[in-house]
Amino acid sequence: MAPLLQVQDIAKTFHDGPRTIHALQPVSFTLAEGEFVILLGPSGCGKSTLLRIVAGLLPADGGSVRLAGEAVRAPSPDVGMVFQKTNLMPWRTVLENVLLPVEIRQGKATPADRRQAESLLQTFGLHGFDGAYPRQLSGGMNQRVVLARTLIHEPRLLLMDEPFGQLDALTRERLNLEMLRLHDARQMTTLMVTHSIAEAVLLANRVLVMSSRPGRIVAEIAIDLPGERDLSVMGTEHFARLTAMVRRHISELSIQEDVGPGKF
Repeated sequence: MAPLLQVQDIAKTFHDGPRTIHALQPVSFTLAEGEFVILLGPSGCGKSTLLRIVAGLLPADGGSVRLAGEAVRAPSPDVGMVFQKTNLMPWRTVLENVLLPVEIRQGKATPADRRQAESLLQTFGLHGFDGAYPRQLSGGMNQRVVLARTLIHEPRLLLMDEPFGQLDALTRERLNLEMLRLHDARQMTTLMVTHSIAEAVLLANRVLVMSSRPGRIVAEIAIDLPGERDLSVMGTEHFARLTAMVRRHISELSIQEDVGPGKF
């Protein structure tokens, strides 16, 4: 069976006045249907740029992105994107925010759309908050609203750019558990960017380690945690070995970059 997502030789360069910034060297990888893959690497290595190219929000200089065999050249309802900032409309209620993509596509929401939105809010523990406004909710609750809004059109591919990076540790852990539960229930295909090694190992089936800019994939690590995952798995020896393996790849990369040609 062909993979759901195929990224082939994607490269990107930005021009900032006289400066040329090489963001991505040719990058290639695939995602199978139902797989959870995480991109991990230093700040500025091109992870977010790569995610935006996959989403069709940014053109690549070379290479191709294909979703279910079709070329991705523009945003598609088959791809859902969650950013670090919640970007909710402050003048719209929680329910109205969730229904926004439906209204943009259809002109207005149907009763069936409202029922689906209410079901998603209940899934994310927001039952009873449909009439609230974003300013009345915590950061973690607002991020749940964003997830519900992203999933309202049932995308085949979910892209997440450090979605929990601005949250406190406890809220982040709770949302990680919700992502695990949601992924198991819906078998979503997910590509996520994070800086947290522990979060990557807890959530992913595979971790792709990227180098510093210009970004390229330097390691691919299979995460073979047994059974259903919850926070208790983080205390196991196997989890510790996997996090150490990921950390070793990142540390080796840092050493190679520090001791490169002409460096001592």
